[in-house]
Amino acid sequence: WLHRPSACGAPSVSSKVPAQRDDGGQSHPTSEHVALKSISLQTSVTTGSRSTSIEFFRSIPVPWFAMPHLLKSFALLLALLLNLSAQNAANRPGMPAGTRVHKDLVYATVGSRDLPLDLYLPAVGEGPFPLVIWVHGGGWRGGSKTQLNRVWGILDRGYALASVEYRLSGEALFPAAVEDCKAAVSYLRLHAEKLGLDADRFGAWGSSAGGHLVAMLGVTGDSDKFDTHPVTRQASAKVQAVCNWFGPSDFLRMDDFPGSIKHNSATSAEARFLGAPIQGIPSIVRQANPITYISAGDPPFLHMHGDKDVVVPFNQSELLHAALKKADIPTELYLVKGGGHGLNKTEEGTDALFARVADFFDRTLK
Repeated sequence: WLHRPSACGAPSVSSKVPAQRDDGGQSHPTSEHVALKSISLQTSVTTGSRSTSIEFFRSIPVPWFAMPHLLKSFALLLALLLNLSAQNAANRPGMPAGTRVHKDLVYATVGSRDLPLDLYLPAVGEGPFPLVIWVHGGGWRGGSKTQLNRVWGILDRGYALASVEYRLSGEALFPAAVEDCKAAVSYLRLHAEKLGLDADRFGAWGSSAGGHLVAMLGVTGDSDKFDTHPVTRQASAKVQAVCNWFGPSDFLRMDDFPGSIKHNSATSAEARFLGAPIQGIPSIVRQANPITYISAGDPPFLHMHGDKDVVVPFNQSELLHAALKKADIPTELYLVKGGGHGLNKTEEGTDALFARVADFFDRTLK
């Protein structure tokens, strides 16, 4: 027996069974028992933002006539696991009760690779809703659109919430992630009426690498440089407000201050994102710097950054804020006292930080 796991996680068994022919030309197993050397079932169950892979492996002798019953049992078990996964996905910790969920909407396709986003609508109201688009962090090489722990509250403030999956640096180098995020905005605007969204009131919010990407969304709305996905030619990728949580801007200035990471290293997240050590590719670094694209008409910005951040130094938000201010773009820089990377263990607490973000979107999108 030769087992090849299937791509979708369903039971997959292929066989090579010694057979003999009878006088009628039919083939039968040489024995009434067939030894199953491997039967494997693998699936993923998602609980909140955690994903658990479950695999069953057995070596057992099974009568050939019992195989249909065995495979039926595996199929039933798979259905139960997938149902559990769906229930957990629809009831993520922190998600307000009654939230209406549209999972894995494909906003663009690259080759055979679908790029999905999740859309959440408030439990109350028919819309059209103003929208906040969340872009996760993770150094452009990790993270997931399911990481929404601090963001759920925006639904209770009357906003729809979208969370975007984009290509990470291990899959595609810059500018792929920027291109993907712009395509997601265009997709949501193109289908706004059907989805119950107000196409004129889109905000973007992201943390760390996600902060960098939403900053790029904010300053490139009047440029088609990163509009490579077809959907961006069907609807605008502009956003009307940006909340940047501790995102980098000028990569070449990140080592100006001591920190826990050497950003000039050949193995830094920035080097992996751009495809080479940043000191040797200043022109590409400039293309990845949101300051490069600032122009009149860019949307209002709120930057929030901890004074104890040793991963992305506070100067990164200072540089972007100063450049926006010089161009007369509405911008606010809020220093979070005691905040490290992630704004944990701050003096004012997470509820107050969230309220500051929600108030900003209220001022700019309502």
